[in-house]
Amino acid sequence: MPVRNFSIVAHIDHGKSTLADRLLQATRAVSAREAKAQMLDSMDLERERGITIKAAAVSVQYMKDDVPYTLNFIDTPGHVDFTYEVSRALTACEGALLVVDSTQGIQAQTVANAYLAVEQDLELIPVINKIDLPAADPDRVAMEIENVFGLPAEDCILVSAKSGVGIPELLNAICERLPDPRVEKVQNTRGLIFDAVYDDYRGVVVYTRLFDGSLKVGDKIRMMGTGRSFTVTELGRNTPFPVKVKEMHHSDVGYVVAQIKTLGDVRIGDTITLESNPAPEALPGYEEPKQMVFCDFYPATTEGGRNDFESLREAIEKLSLNDSSFTFEMQHSEALGFGFRCGFLGMLHMDIVQERLEREGKIEIVQTAPTVTYQVDLKDGSQLEIHNPADLPDANAVEAIREPIVKLEIICPNESIGDLIKLCDTRRGIFRDQKILSEERSILHYEMPLAEIIFDFYDKLKSVTHGYGTMDYELVEYRIDKLSKVQILVNGEEVEALSLICHRDGAEYRTRAILSKLKKEIDRHQFEIPLQAAIGGKIIARETIKSMRKNVTAKCYGGDITRKRKLLEKQKEGKKRMKNVGSVNIPQKAFLSVLEQGD
Repeated sequence: MPVRNFSIVAHIDHGKSTLADRLLQATRAVSAREAKAQMLDSMDLERERGITIKAAAVSVQYMKDDVPYTLNFIDTPGHVDFTYEVSRALTACEGALLVVDSTQGIQAQTVANAYLAVEQDLELIPVINKIDLPAADPDRVAMEIENVFGLPAEDCILVSAKSGVGIPELLNAICERLPDPRVEKVQNTRGLIFDAVYDDYRGVVVYTRLFDGSLKVGDKIRMMGTGRSFTVTELGRNTPFPVKVKEMHHSDVGYVVAQIKTLGDVRIGDTITLESNPAPEALPGYEEPKQMVFCDFYPATTEGGRNDFESLREAIEKLSLNDSSFTFEMQHSEALGFGFRCGFLGMLHMDIVQERLEREGKIEIVQTAPTVTYQVDLKDGSQLEIHNPADLPDANAVEAIREPIVKLEIICPNESIGDLIKLCDTRRGIFRDQKILSEERSILHYEMPLAEIIFDFYDKLKSVTHGYGTMDYELVEYRIDKLSKVQILVNGEEVEALSLICHRDGAEYRTRAILSKLKKEIDRHQFEIPLQAAIGGKIIARETIKSMRKNVTAKCYGGDITRKRKLLEKQKEGKKRMKNVGSVNIPQKAFLSVLEQGD
């Protein structure tokens, strides 16, 4: 039986999940009664936000010219923060459907995903979606695809995933134009683990693509990376509902249950082989993802004073198996106790991980402001990598600080180019080149510090382009610049969680905006609270939260003025003592005020 393994890739909101729904219905994998929108988006979070977060693998049967085909396809995420999910999915395939919205044309993530597929040497089928919309212009989009990717415009398949137009033609093209699975290179069994989930009853469920040999229930398998061995108790494939099978053969995609109870026994990208006849070498795995954004997660203290650190640890370990693109290590803060320093691929990724931890782990989390990785050259010749501004050594020991620089690709309407150039200049961007995509749109290439884009740059980009601009970025190098650690002092005490590393030229402007926001977020106390920003020993900005004043003279109805003065002096002395020993309560919202750039 011929087999076709492919992924569906596209920019966010170009119709990947809807197209997957139509493929499931056209191949009769789901009945009309079972069908629902976003069939493969299993998490509530995915449905609420309307985005795909986890790649989902499905096996269906399709009959073409009386020949039954097995189609194994993977619906992938579209946002730049989930590129690692896309790269893993493409490794398990021989082809990809490149979906482009006929009303929006090629977007930044369309280009990035296409290049990922080309690097894997996959066969691309360009699919122009949403052709039934009034604003659709499939001819223009087909020419864009030809200009940018070199794929002939006449090879594009026009479909409407919503109405089902063009789906039979697409299925025929998948069978005709996508190649057969790669030939077996060795006789031994080798399967690539491209995903895994934790099940409370069955343990770790591993998703694998068999590149060589076969696998059956009862086989004893070995994880070549960890060296651990397990006995297979269940094999199956998603159709999209789980269906058990007795055996998996070369090129099959499915899941393996082997009573794996320990999360550390499974690594994404590892190779499965047979214990009795192991393969001589493992399959090439995946490049480790480069985390771009770091922040601390601490468990919120409950009313009874209980701290759910162990619950947070368990939730993070389970989630790290399901999402191997974020890292974590234990961290301790004097103010917040024990927690974890976590690394993410971007701000949306960080937001999704926090929400998943709170929902799936049923815990409340306190999060510190995100930062990026810096490389510090010390005067003794060594180099240090830090993820937290509080870890920066004393200024006397630092020779230079290197910050991460990204190559930024922006696709935007031509009329927005002037505003975009102004925005990029304010964020220390260096213009590299401009390419004309069509009469209406261009591609701009910039080099920019990652710290300048991880917070609100994307929101500003959408604003100046009226929603039509898109961006993609990749890390290129670490570069020396005039960077300093800015300490935020509340009532004379440094708050480590609010410290940041900032360019000296913009430090005063930025910290004034931060202190102004802190002033609004921190409640007034019985004593005056000074808020200060300092570089080294020099104060560069200050705000003051005025004290609350109790009317101590309210009970005086007349009498000598000296009586009132005596009460006011007594109050003044009391406030002095209170200021010396008083502690300031800083709410969670204040920790996130450093996110705002104050443009």
